Amino acid sequence: MRPIIGITADIEDNRFKLNRDYAAAVEKAGAIPVLLVPSSNTADIASRIDGFLIPGGEDLHPSYYNENIDCELKIVERDRSGFEFAIIHEIIKLKKPALGICYGMQLINVAFGGSLYQDIRRQVPAAIEHREGWHTINIDDNKLIDRGEFKVNSSHHQAVKGIGQKLKAIAFSADGVAEAVCGKDYPFLLGVQWHPERLQDSLSEKIFRTFAEAAVAGKTGVLSGL
Repeated sequence: MRPIIGITADIEDNRFKLNRDYAAAVEKAGAIPVLLVPSSNTADIASRIDGFLIPGGEDLHPSYYNENIDCELKIVERDRSGFEFAIIHEIIKLKKPALGICYGMQLINVAFGGSLYQDIRRQVPAAIEHREGWHTINIDDNKLIDRGEFKVNSSHHQAVKGIGQKLKAIAFSADGVAEAVCGKDYPFLLGVQWHPERLQDSLSEKIFRTFAEAAVAGKTGVLSGL
């Protein structure tokens, strides 16, 4: 009964790629990782997987949240981002679990009508360093992951600005930047701004374990009545 978790691939130089840490974390949690590449058969794909993981990446094009580019960005290929938007909407229809990491969290937020800071340094007063290194976050009360103060790794220059509909922010860094979001009244929909797949701590392990458990619950019909 091991659930199948679909993980989208990045595209670079006409090649698909994925950091192996994502697959390793999914497998360690008791699930089977499967690489997803852009396809028009999004409804079919969503019906065949038990959970959806959107990994890290570069920058979403601001047109997705009705803005123009106003700083230097490295735009993710639209073949990837368009596919991910289509898949996440199909996954939500089926109430299957979804996890977004870094860029993946930002995409989930935009998929629900939210917006992003195109560059934290320029747009957030007194911003701490988010591009590299470590910083502390505070996780509020929620039903998916532990609450409290944690030290996390950080490698992003964009962040959630306006929270998407049916989402709530559940973690923040000291400068007020949202570090995690979850779905309101949804079995498992989680976005985290850091990279738990690279860590071996209890918080990271719980994120993937809870994700895999939600996929098992959906697979066995426990969530079928939702």
